[in-house]
Amino acid sequence: MENKTPLSNRYEFVLFYDVENGNPNGDPDAGNMPRIDPETGYGIVTDVCLKRKIRNYVDIIKSDQPGFQIYVTEGIALNSQHLKAYTETNTPLPKQAKNVPADDLQKVRKWMCDNFYDVRTFGAVMTTGVNCGQVRGPVQLNFSRSLDPIMQQEVTITRVTVTRPEDEKTTEMGRKHIVPYALYRVEGYISPALANHENKGTGFSEEDLELLWLALENMFEFDRSASRGKMASRKLFIFKHDSDLGNAPSHKLFDLITHELDQNKVVPRQFSDYTIHVDRDNIPQGVKLIERL
Repeated sequence: MENKTPLSNRYEFVLFYDVENGNPNGDPDAGNMPRIDPETGYGIVTDVCLKRKIRNYVDIIKSDQPGFQIYVTEGIALNSQHLKAYTETNTPLPKQAKNVPADDLQKVRKWMCDNFYDVRTFGAVMTTGVNCGQVRGPVQLNFSRSLDPIMQQEVTITRVTVTRPEDEKTTEMGRKHIVPYALYRVEGYISPALANHENKGTGFSEEDLELLWLALENMFEFDRSASRGKMASRKLFIFKHDSDLGNAPSHKLFDLITHELDQNKVVPRQFSDYTIHVDRDNIPQGVKLIERL
């Protein structure tokens, strides 16, 4: 993998994205209805859902280039990925996963970080059978939450053909679950300490960071499906600290970004129904605000 620039600044970020007539993240425990906080009615999208979209974007853009493989890939067992590390580094595979010598474990762990973008970004637990250790990723995401309560809508659809030839009917009915409209907010963290540590660091670099920003901006453009409707990244705010350990608490930075629903709108139905406010006057010293979208 080509030489990369070490990460030297701590970052936090806030991404706003919306959905129109789609299901941003179905809940398998609720018949694949859009996820919701049952106490408040606010919509939820898991961190895992967004990480999948980031992985897909990187996979499309980089096309399996060296250093940009994707560890969590459909149809490929995780232990098969671990085995590549032992093979490529000529490291003997012990009979029991817990018996890997410390030096060998460090070697295969580094190979996984160097070759898989999502491992050095999000981290991974790679102790399943073929042991490649555990990695704590420098990039972490919270759950997304809608800015207002959402309406889970079930839409009945019909199909002009049947499933089996022996069925005594001419059409079949089905259901789609949608949110008519919702604007979501997700917050994230990027730690140079977890990227650059001599033994535990993943090697996440400035070049990897730029790819992450591009993914957050464009991931929905490569994730179109009838079930997800129209989704788009709307605003991306980045707080860049002057130091690697940071110059202000993350929660105080997140509090600087607020939203307001148009007072003439009872129910939001488009992004322009909201106004996003940024309290620029109270940005702490040593922190720079970057607006990517």
